[in-house]
Amino acid sequence: MCPALSRQLALALACVASLGLQALPARAADLTVSAAASLTNAFKDLAPAFEAANTGTKVQLNFAASGPLLQQIAKGAPVDVFASADQETMDQAQAQGLVKAEQRRNFVSNALVLVVPAAAAKLPAGLKDLAQPAVTRVAIGLPASVPVGRYTKAVLEAEGLWAAVEPKMIGAQNVRQALDYVARGEVDAGFVYATDAALMPDKVKVALTVTTQKPVLYPAAPVAASPNAALAQKFVDFLLAPPAQAVLAKYGFGKP
Repeated sequence: MCPALSRQLALALACVASLGLQALPARAADLTVSAAASLTNAFKDLAPAFEAANTGTKVQLNFAASGPLLQQIAKGAPVDVFASADQETMDQAQAQGLVKAEQRRNFVSNALVLVVPAAAAKLPAGLKDLAQPAVTRVAIGLPASVPVGRYTKAVLEAEGLWAAVEPKMIGAQNVRQALDYVARGEVDAGFVYATDAALMPDKVKVALTVTTQKPVLYPAAPVAASPNAALAQKFVDFLLAPPAQAVLAKYGFGKP
């Protein structure tokens, strides 16, 4: 092959390669957000809004109880943002060096409520009613790993009722499971957040709003090992911006 023809062929191939690269779509930045189960509905609304404001970003959502989410992050799961339903779990993440103290932000508040099946003929007048023989099954998040369970245990202990209620406890892996137990009438009552109870007004009734020893505040923070550190911080800041706060308020969350 003559030199001139070789040069022409090389130029042609280079041109084809260039056109091919231009035709390929830009690779989106994936942002993985691990969030407490009670945030499911609100975060599913917030993710598209964040994506729209950050072209090329795809938000991947991972929901579970805060304790198991922390365990996943500690074991190296590729997570960019952690949103917990309590301070204790985020404190543990901070103590393990998984998040930085200066980057965590409280972004919403919630309330603990006692719910019963919608068909229940009688509502408990107070927490002491849970100790009565007529109440045999109470859905409670597992206190060791589920924040709503920790809040519940602390309240019942303070009232001197934990010893009477614990044998009746039907342990839930997360707050949504506790809600489902009540909604299906599989338990006499259950402890969930006010935001969860509001999702099923036709299946559960709020019997009591329970005052907790510590306020129910949700913190969020970028995960220290995130390869998308700037974007992760941007998401945390986004949660506190008025548009995101409006969406969270729509689902019943209060100001932090």
